[in-house]
Parts: sequence; C-alpha cells; structure tokens
Amino acid sequence: MAISRYKTGLIIKREYLSRIRNRTFLLSTFLLPIVYLLFIFGSALFSPDSSTTPQPQQTDIGSGLNYFIGLACGTLICFTIFIFGAMVMRGVKEEKVNRIAEIIISSVKPFELMMGKILGIAAVALTQLLLWFILIFFLATASSLFLSHDMLQQAQHSGQSAQAADTLLVKLTAAKQSIAGINYGELIACFIFYFIGGFLFYASLFAAVGSAINEDSQDTQSLTLPITVPVFFSFIIMSSNLATPDNTIMVWASIIPFSSPVVMMARIAVGVPLWQLLLSIASLITGFLLTTWIAAKIYRTGILMYGKKSSWKEMLKWAFRK
Repeated sequence: MAISRYKTGLIIKREYLSRIRNRTFLLSTFLLPIVYLLFIFGSALFSPDSSTTPQPQQTDIGSGLNYFIGLACGTLICFTIFIFGAMVMRGVKEEKVNRIAEIIISSVKPFELMMGKILGIAAVALTQLLLWFILIFFLATASSLFLSHDMLQQAQHSGQSAQAADTLLVKLTAAKQSIAGINYGELIACFIFYFIGGFLFYASLFAAVGSAINEDSQDTQSLTLPITVPVFFSFIIMSSNLATPDNTIMVWASIIPFSSPVVMMARIAVGVPLWQLLLSIASLITGFLLTTWIAAKIYRTGILMYGKKSSWKEMLKWAFRK
C-alpha cells in the first residue's frame, strides 16, 4: 500500500510540475483576472447615468450582488470542468498514442496512473484558482478605490451634483453592507468542495474517454459528447433559472451529481435549505465513487488497446466485464 501511494505521488508530482511550468499556464493565470476586471468595470462605466435612474434600494443591490456571486461561481466551475477535464483527456490520449503509457504501466497499475494524472491536474487547477482569487482581490480593491474616488469627483462637478453624489453614496454603502453580510466561510468551503467534487466526477470520465481514443479526431468528438452535454445543460439551467432559485428544476438539478457542481454552487449564494445541501453533497460523493470505478475499468482496458474504433457501448462492456 505504501509503495502504491508513493508511485501515485510521483505521478501527481510529475503532472503538477510539468504543467505549472508551461507558458500557457502562466499567461492564463495573469491575463484572465485582468480581462475579467476590465469587463466588470467596463460594464459599470457604460451603464446608464445614475442621475437619471431611480435611487436604488439596499435589498435590490444585495439581491443583485448575490445573483452575481452565484452566477460567477457556477460559471467558473462549469468552465474549469471543461478546461481541466479536457486537459486530463488530452494527457491520457497523448501518452497512449506516443506509447508512453505502455512503459509507465510496466511499473505502476493503470488505476494508479489514472488517479495520479487526475489528482495532479486537480492540484494545477486549485493552484490556478487560488492565484486568480488573490489577483482579482488585489486588483478589484485597488480599482474600486480609484473608481469610487473618480466617480465621486465626477458627480460633484456634474450639473446635478447633489443628487448624483447622494445616489452614488447610497449604492456604495448598500454594496459594502451586502458584501459584509456574505458568509464567506460557507461560500468558500462549498466552492472548494463542489469544484473538487465536480472536477473528479467529470475528470474520471474524461480519462476513460482519453484511454479509448486513438488518433482519429472524430472519435474524440463522438465520445466526449455524452460528457459535455450534461455540463452544457447545467449552465443553461443555472443561467436561465437563477432569478427563481427555488423552483423545481433548480432544486433537482442541484441534487443530481451531473449538474449539482454548477447549479448548487449558484444557489448557495442566494440561500439553500440544509437538507438539500446535504443531499447534494452525498449525491456528488456517491456519483464520484461510481464514475471513478467505471472509469478505472474502462481505462485498464482502453489504455493498451490500439487500432480499434471504440464506442460508449464497447466501453461499457469493458466496465462491467467480470
């Protein structure tokens, strides 16, 4: 058992170090937060003039903030599942096509190789998310201080300075109170759990698909479609129903493990009953264990199979073959 953990640890270390040293990782880590904040503040600058709009209520600003946080968290998990899940699949495929997997499997078990690759890329994803959060926090703090001061100066020099300044102060005060009222501990803990749980749930399936693919790109599209469709529909359900987070579709989508990482994370910012949260957590853990077991059996057969076009029907035969 100790030797098995040691071998898996070596694979995790190899995957992690090789990917964080990649130029693409560094560029995406530092450029994405800047683009994200430019989009947010650009939207604010081109929004309607505050002097011609009704004075906002604190409850409206608070609910809007919760809506935005829920949408941002759900969207972030959705796209990271796509990005890093595809990274797992490409890594498995490249090792199979280049016959590297044959050499590695002579020293480790297929399950150890699969889990090492998945956990190594999961560590890369967590590292990148942590760096994104740190950069966005510091950039947003600096930008908001500059923007708030600049907006107040513009309001004071405008024709309706008193009304504009009062409206802006109400917005800033209500936003600060809403931000202070957020349960960051619960939000961060749930985000980490649903990010890791959702990634492991789908990454094992992406690894299974990667092991069954040869060099034909059409195989990649046909085999990944059943995996990507649930994530895509989860995003559609979340974005179209987030204004009514307690409707039947949102409740069930936040419990089913195929969609819960995206939908439940979006609902948590608005408020979720405890029993629904616990049921969703239990469902995702059960789903992860099931998909990992199925993916491991597919991976064990597919990683050493060459020259044969695979299908999901054939892959399921590998999974349930005694």
